[in-house]
Amino acid sequence: MKKLIGTGVALVTPMNSQGEIDFASLKKLLAHTAKGVDYYVVMGTTGESATLSKEEKKKVLTFVRENNKKNLPLVYGIGGNNTQSVIEEIKSTDLTGVDALLSVSPYYNKPSQEGIYQHFKAIANKSPIPIILYNVPGRTASNLTAETTLRLSHHKNIIGIKEASGNLEQCMKIAREKPKDFLLISGDDLLTLPIYTMGGVGIISVLANALPLAFQKLSTVFKPTN
Repeated sequence: MKKLIGTGVALVTPMNSQGEIDFASLKKLLAHTAKGVDYYVVMGTTGESATLSKEEKKKVLTFVRENNKKNLPLVYGIGGNNTQSVIEEIKSTDLTGVDALLSVSPYYNKPSQEGIYQHFKAIANKSPIPIILYNVPGRTASNLTAETTLRLSHHKNIIGIKEASGNLEQCMKIAREKPKDFLLISGDDLLTLPIYTMGGVGIISVLANALPLAFQKLSTVFKPTN
């Protein structure tokens, strides 16, 4: 999945004063970020995925598809702590034009590492498109360890991880032992540089909503050429 190397922007979902999606502003944001990013990430945490309705999420995805003037790759967020519900949402979502799913590690339940492994294995087995794991312990209250990530990295339908644990030692272990084509992606803007230097392939960035060209310059220096 070389198309997902470099900078992915975790798109915000602009809202108006009535609490409705501001599609005019979203269109401007797509045009602005397209100046420097390599792909769009729709319905990540930054996009208010935890609070939008299913219908609103579908409208945002459709709008991004229809206003993707540079035909950038798309990553779409579907995750949760109920494995079967995640699978059902994947089945009921029109994933036309979506290159991969970003799926957050189960939250609130505080599952064991074996539970996390089985959760992602079940999702990957059913998903029609590849999965990117998302580890963000500050939000989920549990850590997807390097050992579990490496175990999951051998699943043919799991292609990478957005690592937002802030634990560089953990990231280094993943970088050192992962399969060659497994994508180690920074999930923390401030750790983009160190993760690039240890073998990471990019960033899913919040700041790129405002500063796409700055991240383009960074990725130009470190993006793998082969």
